[in-house]
Amino acid sequence: MHQNKHPLSHNNRLELLAPAKNLAYGIEAINHGADAVYMGGPAFGARSAAGNSIEDIEALARHAHRFGAQVFVAFNTLLHDHELEQARRLTHQIYEAGADALIVQDMGLLALDLPPIALHASTQTDNRTPEKVKFLQDVGFSQVVLARELSLAQIREISAATNVQLEFFIHGALCVSYSGQCNISHARTGRSANRGECAQLCRLPCSLQKPDGEVLVADSHLLSLKDMDQTDNLEALIEAGIRSFKIEGRLKGLDYVKNVTAWYRQKLDVILDSRSDLVAASAGRCSYGFTPDPKKSFNRGSTDYFLHGRQQGIDSTKSPKYVGEPLGRVTRVTKDGIEIDGKQVPLNNGDGLGFFKPNNELVGMRLNKVEGKQLLLSERMPGLKVGTEVYRNHDQAFSKMLEKASADRRIRVDMVLAECDEGVSLTLTDEQGISAAVTLPCDKQPADNPERALQQARDQLGKLGNTLFVARKIELVVTRPLFIAASQLNGLRRDGIVALEAARVASYQRPERRIALRDISYPQHRLSYLGNVLNSAAEQFFREHGVERIAPAYEANKEEREVVLMITKHCIRYSQNLCPNEVPGLKAEPLELKMGKDTFRLRFDCNRCEMHVMGSLKR
Repeated sequence: MHQNKHPLSHNNRLELLAPAKNLAYGIEAINHGADAVYMGGPAFGARSAAGNSIEDIEALARHAHRFGAQVFVAFNTLLHDHELEQARRLTHQIYEAGADALIVQDMGLLALDLPPIALHASTQTDNRTPEKVKFLQDVGFSQVVLARELSLAQIREISAATNVQLEFFIHGALCVSYSGQCNISHARTGRSANRGECAQLCRLPCSLQKPDGEVLVADSHLLSLKDMDQTDNLEALIEAGIRSFKIEGRLKGLDYVKNVTAWYRQKLDVILDSRSDLVAASAGRCSYGFTPDPKKSFNRGSTDYFLHGRQQGIDSTKSPKYVGEPLGRVTRVTKDGIEIDGKQVPLNNGDGLGFFKPNNELVGMRLNKVEGKQLLLSERMPGLKVGTEVYRNHDQAFSKMLEKASADRRIRVDMVLAECDEGVSLTLTDEQGISAAVTLPCDKQPADNPERALQQARDQLGKLGNTLFVARKIELVVTRPLFIAASQLNGLRRDGIVALEAARVASYQRPERRIALRDISYPQHRLSYLGNVLNSAAEQFFREHGVERIAPAYEANKEEREVVLMITKHCIRYSQNLCPNEVPGLKAEPLELKMGKDTFRLRFDCNRCEMHVMGSLKR
C-alpha cells in the first residue's frame, strides 16, 4: 500500500473492501491487504449464515485499526416492527465495539435513535440513478454501494452529480436480479432475500417455453450468471469515480478470501505506485507466500457484466458450481484412470478434477496419483470417455500454501537516532506521518571502533522481527559515534515500537456520521411493494421525505395477485438470440420459465432493456 500523502482528503483514497465470514477470516483479509472488511453482526445481516458476536467485532476492529483499516458491519435486512427496538440497541453495541460503519438497507433505522456511527447504503437499496444516490447522500449516508448492473457511463453520471464515496462490486457472485428487487425466494419458499435467507432459486435448472408448452430450452441454468471479475477495469472504475472496491463472499472459504484479496491488493498497488494523486485507505505493504490467482478459487467463470454495455456470455447455463480450469481432453481411458492432451499443467496427487456427462451433469473426481502421462483416479468414472473435456477444480499444492501463514503485512517506518541532553533519542515516523519518540539516558561515551558502533546501531534498530513495522530508513544524527550496548539499543527500539503503536491507536479516528440535510424529498411520490417498506419507522421516514402513497413490502404478504417477483437486466431473449431488436424479422413471442412445478411468466420491458419474472405468492 501507499504512503498516505493526503490523509484528510477522502476523494483520493482507494479502499479495497474484503468479506469476513467471521473473526479469523477478517484478520486474514486485513493481513492480505484489505483496507476495510465487512462482516455480519449478531442479527439483521443479509447473510443469515454469517453472523458474529459483539466480542468478535471488537477484536476485529482492534486488529484492523492497528493498520488504519476499517470494519463495516452488515445490518442490511428489512425489519419488522417488533424488531426495531432490538435493532436500535444492537447498533449502539456495534458502535461501542469499535465498528466504523453500518451497511443499511432498511430506511426505518434512520428514524431511530442511532449512535453517531457512519452509515453506508447497501446495494439492496437499489442504487442505480444520480437522483437516488444524491438522496441517500443528503439524508446522511457517507458511502453508497452502487448496483452491480451499472455501466461506466452511468457510474460517471452518478459521480458527477454527488460527492458521496462510491463503492462497487469488483469480484464474486452476481445476483441475477437488481439487489433488493427480488421476491422470488419469498414467494416460493417463504425465505426472503431481503431478510438474509435467499433460497437461490435462480441457480436451479429451468426450461424456457412458450405458453402452449413448446419447450425452447430444456433443463438449463438460464438465470445463473457467471461471477464478476473487474481485474481489467480497475483504472476505468477509478476514472469513473469509484473509490471503494468490494469483493463479494461472506459465505466463501478462507482460501478464497486470502487469494482474491491478495490479487486485487497487488493490482491496486501497481496503480497507486504509478499515481501521486491517489493513496491507499490504510497503511502497510504486503508480501505473500503464494502467487495470487483468482481462477484457482471458487468461480463460475468470469464476466465484467454490463460495465461496457450489454454483451453475450454473461450467464453460466451449464452449471452453477465451480467447474475449474480446463486441462485438456481425454485421449485414452485405462483401467485405473485417464490420459489427457492439452498444455501440461503440473498436476498433484490429491487434485480435484471434473467433467460433464452428456446430459450436462457435472461430476467431480479425485486424482490419486500422477504416473507420467497417466492420471490415476480414486474410482472408476462412468461416462468418462475419449474426447471428454477435463477440468481441475481443486489445486492441492495451491491449497496447501494457503492453509499456512500466507501473508506478511508491514507498515514502513523511518527511524532517527539522535543525541539529546539526557543521552540519545529515537524518533519513529511511519508511512502515514504518525510519530513517536523515546529517550535512552546514557553518558555518551565515544566508541572505540566508530564504524562498528554505527553499524551495530543500524543492525539493532532494524530488527523489527514480529512487530507491525519494517524499517524504511535509519538515520543516525550524532556528532561522533557513541558506545551503546546492543541490549540498550534493543530496549530503546522496543520502547519506540510500543510508543509508535500507542500513537497509532491514539491518532486513529473513526469516520463521523454525515450530517443529514433538511427538507430533502425522495425522488418518487409513491412507493409500490418494491420500495421495501416493512415497518412503521420506514413508513415514517418516507412520509417525512415527501412520499404520499406507500404500499407495504412484499414480505408483509399483502400482494396476492401476480406481480413482478424479479427485475433483471439479464434478458433470456437476448442470451438465447430471440431478441427482436437484435435479430431482424424476429417476432416477439410470449415466453415462460418452468422451474420444477412452478411456471413464471416473463415480461420484457424493451425501453429499459429489462426482463421481469412474474408470479404470485405461494401459500
